[in-house]
Amino acid sequence: MPKTIREGALVLADGSVFEGELIGAAPGAGSGSGIATGEVVFNTVMSGYQEVITDPSYAGQIITFTYPHIGNYGISAADFESRGTFCRGIVVRDLARRHSNFRAESDLGSMLEQQGVPGIAGIDTRRLTRLIRATGALPGAFGSAPEVELLAAAKAEPGTDGIDLVSTVTTPQNYTVEAADPDSRIQIVAMDFGMKTNIVNNLVQLGRVDVVRSDTSAGDVLALNPHGVFLSNGPGDPTMSPSAIEAIRGLLGNVPIFGICLGHQLLGHAIGATTVKLPFGHHGGNHPVQNLLTRKVEITSQNHNFAVDPDSLSGIAEMTHINLNDGVCEGLQVNGEQAFSVQHHPEANPGPHDANYLFGQFADMIAASAAPTNRKAGI
Repeated sequence: MPKTIREGALVLADGSVFEGELIGAAPGAGSGSGIATGEVVFNTVMSGYQEVITDPSYAGQIITFTYPHIGNYGISAADFESRGTFCRGIVVRDLARRHSNFRAESDLGSMLEQQGVPGIAGIDTRRLTRLIRATGALPGAFGSAPEVELLAAAKAEPGTDGIDLVSTVTTPQNYTVEAADPDSRIQIVAMDFGMKTNIVNNLVQLGRVDVVRSDTSAGDVLALNPHGVFLSNGPGDPTMSPSAIEAIRGLLGNVPIFGICLGHQLLGHAIGATTVKLPFGHHGGNHPVQNLLTRKVEITSQNHNFAVDPDSLSGIAEMTHINLNDGVCEGLQVNGEQAFSVQHHPEANPGPHDANYLFGQFADMIAASAAPTNRKAGI
């Protein structure tokens, strides 16, 4: 029996219309509206669509894939980057009707239906990407509703500015993952702001990992007696996580700290720096970053809309990495403290892995530290 085609449209807040075919779960299934809304961004990866869709950092957003053919190697449970999905939907040019890979357990369309993720295919993603590059990320809405209703929904979508998204993706309960080496005595606390699975996979190579909620206080973190604290990636506006910023401020000087993505931005705020929202953000697996300390250039995976303002680091931190496309701050080292962070993803799955050495840098910092016995009074 031929598959029923569900016609639909994507409408942006500026009135731009893209006609296509609905895929995956029904838009707005939970609300019954028949409309999915979110901030529309584009991602330039050529592979890793499953990892992108299951990255909690996409909460509140609709992901446009610039690569035209998506789903060709299917879906594997081992490639999920979180306990589920948090994006609002996906936009593709062509959804593969057949998948071919020895690891595949299912197809992308079925995964979208199972995870409740709506999508729209047949879209001119080149035109859409060029529009976003020219105007910046835009609120959008898609579904089978009339265009006038989709436009109204797009205009009503608040985007990610000033919205608390971290509380929607952090772990419901604290949990522990044992070290890969049973003889390891290193204990790491990972603050989960929307942490990807492969981050945990890298951290357990260093020691036992206690994953805690995003609203955990500095006192409660230090009560776990960690040798190091990791600040995870996550979605949205860092200014909407004031309790996390306060906790990080209380951890500084008490334990080595390593942050990635949102964790990098939160560390910046904790030391008094500021962040800005980029026009369309960095979303892809091919961003060139230069390590300013070694002068080496690394190809990196990135997913963020906000960034630390490098001018706000003067006197409090050194910028250690820079994005060669647009000069965005990609890393910092806090002056006088055992604390550093990067905006990109050294744990990138499926890759690239140029920046994976940063986990080793964190291990070296832990090894050189007497953090568990050298804490500030009153913490």
